Amino acid sequence: MLVILHHKTKKTLFLWKACMKRVGFLYSEEFLRHRTPDGHPERADRLRCLIAHLRDSDLWQKVNHVTPNPASLESILEVHSREYLNALRATCARGGGLLDEGDTFVVKESFKVAMQAAGAVCTAIDAIVADRLNAAFCAVRPPGHHAERRNAMGFCLINNVAVGARYAQRVHGKEKIAILDWDVHHGNGTQHAFEDDASVFYISLHQFPFYPGTGARNETGIGEGKGFTLNVPLPAGTGEVKYLAAFEDEIVPTLQKFKPDLLIISAGFDAHKDDPIGGMKLTEDSFAKMTDSVKGIAPIVSVLEGGYNLEALAKSVEAHVRALD
Repeated sequence: MLVILHHKTKKTLFLWKACMKRVGFLYSEEFLRHRTPDGHPERADRLRCLIAHLRDSDLWQKVNHVTPNPASLESILEVHSREYLNALRATCARGGGLLDEGDTFVVKESFKVAMQAAGAVCTAIDAIVADRLNAAFCAVRPPGHHAERRNAMGFCLINNVAVGARYAQRVHGKEKIAILDWDVHHGNGTQHAFEDDASVFYISLHQFPFYPGTGARNETGIGEGKGFTLNVPLPAGTGEVKYLAAFEDEIVPTLQKFKPDLLIISAGFDAHKDDPIGGMKLTEDSFAKMTDSVKGIAPIVSVLEGGYNLEALAKSVEAHVRALD
């Protein structure tokens, strides 16, 4: 945003600074306390390197730094079963371990950290509804979009964006929420949370076939939610041209027709060409262009999901957050 200063008054300088800080950035060092085994791709260094990169840029001083509050148990129970939460909390209390048959680990601190990660999304929504922010980025971990109602999955413990969507509806009366997921993996947990609900439109573009195996084109919702899930599966090796075409041809028109009160982005950056897990060919500039495509449709709360090349993740988040302004 460009603001021309005609008079160097204190009031004008204050307004200029306020305009530059309408994008919120939510982060806590608590997110580093969720630890995974050596060599695990979803590690605390993801955030350490991201924060170090942003601190070295001018962007750090331009965003509005907001401290995230933990989510309430009531908010989490709108998305996850009490039995699952009790089991998760008990596993952490025992010192942690492996939650699934794959690679979703927890330590003693993980339950508390996951509650604060979900709470960051709610805190961002509070600030936007109060008109303190126009948009926000939540630099959180663990990620969330694979977490199902009754189980952890794919590095994810609590479905952060799903908790935020229900919170916006219950606490702030937002009737229609759109969730845009551009992580390289399909957000199975998020889709399943809302697949029978016409008030939340879930949109995902992702590598397919790929983990977790869901996200085919014919998955469009069920019951009253039929037609309110849009999956855009893309083959490995897809680059920016096809991604942007999908945005312009399908995603933007769909969002404009739905007219959401809030847009939540599951912002995974593992579709970057340098990511060690994904097989796509995006660059950091690609994420800025995708952000530009949807900016203005509704207030945006963006939430970190994947992205496992440390340098690519840091540069991609910077480009994305700059584009939010």
